[in-house]
Amino acid sequence: MKKKIQFSLVYRDMWQSSGKYQPRKDQLACIAPVIIEMGCFSRVETNGGAFEQVNLLAGENPNDAVRAFCKPFNEVGIKTHMLDRGLNALRMYPVPSDVRRLMYKVKHAQGVDITRIFCGLNDVRNIVPSIKWAKEGGMIPQATLCITNSPVHTVEYYTAIADKFVEAGAPEICLKDMAGIGQPAFLGKLTKAIKERHPEVIIEYHGHSGPGLSMASILEVCNNGADIIDTAIEPLSWGKVHPDIISVQSMLKNEGFDVPEINMNAYMKARSLTQGFIDEWLGYFINPANKHMSSLLLGCGLPGGMMGSMMADLGGIQRSINSILKGKGEAELSIDDMLVKLFDEVAYVWPRVGFPPLVTPFSQYVKNISLMNLLTLAQGKGRFVMMDDSMWGMILGKSGRIPGTIDPVLVALAEKQGRKFVDADPQSYYPDALDSFKEEMKKNNWDFGQDDEELFELAMHPEQYRDYKSGAAKKRFLSDLQKAKDAKLGTSLTPQQLTEFKHAKADAIVAHVKGQIYWEFNGDGECAASVEPYIGQEYKEGDNFCYIQAPWGEFVSVKADLGGKLVEINAKQGSKVQKGQVIAYIERNHE
Repeated sequence: MKKKIQFSLVYRDMWQSSGKYQPRKDQLACIAPVIIEMGCFSRVETNGGAFEQVNLLAGENPNDAVRAFCKPFNEVGIKTHMLDRGLNALRMYPVPSDVRRLMYKVKHAQGVDITRIFCGLNDVRNIVPSIKWAKEGGMIPQATLCITNSPVHTVEYYTAIADKFVEAGAPEICLKDMAGIGQPAFLGKLTKAIKERHPEVIIEYHGHSGPGLSMASILEVCNNGADIIDTAIEPLSWGKVHPDIISVQSMLKNEGFDVPEINMNAYMKARSLTQGFIDEWLGYFINPANKHMSSLLLGCGLPGGMMGSMMADLGGIQRSINSILKGKGEAELSIDDMLVKLFDEVAYVWPRVGFPPLVTPFSQYVKNISLMNLLTLAQGKGRFVMMDDSMWGMILGKSGRIPGTIDPVLVALAEKQGRKFVDADPQSYYPDALDSFKEEMKKNNWDFGQDDEELFELAMHPEQYRDYKSGAAKKRFLSDLQKAKDAKLGTSLTPQQLTEFKHAKADAIVAHVKGQIYWEFNGDGECAASVEPYIGQEYKEGDNFCYIQAPWGEFVSVKADLGGKLVEINAKQGSKVQKGQVIAYIERNHE
């Protein structure tokens, strides 16, 4: 029998590559014991890049979610891991070094064992400090190679970086094939080269299914010394996500590897629970296209996880370009025409900006440059006209060294605009900032949290955390969820049918007298005009819904009747209503 292969379940990435949001704390705590019961996973990805931001956007506390999800795995010895974007840590833009250092202490205290540290440019300067800080915080640092195909990304290129990771103290290396375009034979050679130089280092392979190479790649890396394989489970496996554990286990078992058995009863439970999370609310934010594989991804190299947002962006550019074409009397372009044009433009732009591996945030930058080029070309203005500071920051070296050579046209354009190329340590542009966040916490009388986790959350995601604390995030999320539900329902119903369907499930809140609408009273006993209800707001039976100031001056209370969820508001703050007029509709919880 061949060597033992372990499996990791990338539960966070399954959702991240499918849609916008993550399961709630209660859902994660519910499925964790079932994942354990499956018996085939030695590791589970519990949090990391974007996980905390999307929790905050949903009005949820990500620290509570991480602790609740990690705890069951910690108790049985299954290692937990997170995704760490190096210089960007858990967000899309650079993070001060003192905040990065705090992250590892917080995450270790919350129960996260391993941090997978990557830099989209494979710049060692963005990863080596994190290896040191992770060890200081009690975590295992897994240094990452972002895999792509270009003339500069050779086996020698990657093994030289791996040498530096090991020298810096990384006991593990991840081959992060984020777009799934890594050629199987190449990945096998790279795995063998690293293992021959560093036989004691653990190698974990992470490959998305998008263009269809992942199963062949898994077989190649395992036959050349890989130790751990990232996998997914239905109903989110395959598509733009990861191969399913059942297929991977079967293939490797047939190849003669020592692999764990799968408790299929538990698998079906986990599958059912995950589908339940989709049906309840997460499915409203999943792009159906992310369930499909596409060979087109091989040509452009874009990661599957960003396809949903890319298609939305492409639709907007399509409308603008078609408006220009229509004005010229030329044939308009279909979305398929636009997709081919975009992929061709990415293939044009990518080498000219120096072959940055197309992973967050550089995949977004290259895609955005290409989209803007399509528009400005249609306008007759040429290429590279509409580029923001983030795109230029990548090109100029502010995020790290570009692996290839910047095109002379862009070099000349930068000089013309007074922009300078740099090669300093990227972290040097982002000074320590933790003290200012401590002052903000104190000023607002906010609890620093267990192990300073709330301080960390503010420092890592300041805008989202402030909205979370104020309640604005929850209101916005519930409104977005209702809109998403209505939009999905509305695909098969006319507006009138949609309204009738919604009203059939809800109670009408009716004005008992005519007058002016007010929502609630303030602390002085006066009617407050500033607080309005939001779609999705919950009411208990008999709760007050609003007040009507009658013509004779009296404030009449309007009750929420049987209670439930607010699904429609028909009267604005301060508006006049007539007796018998419907103010709103509340959907009963028991239905």
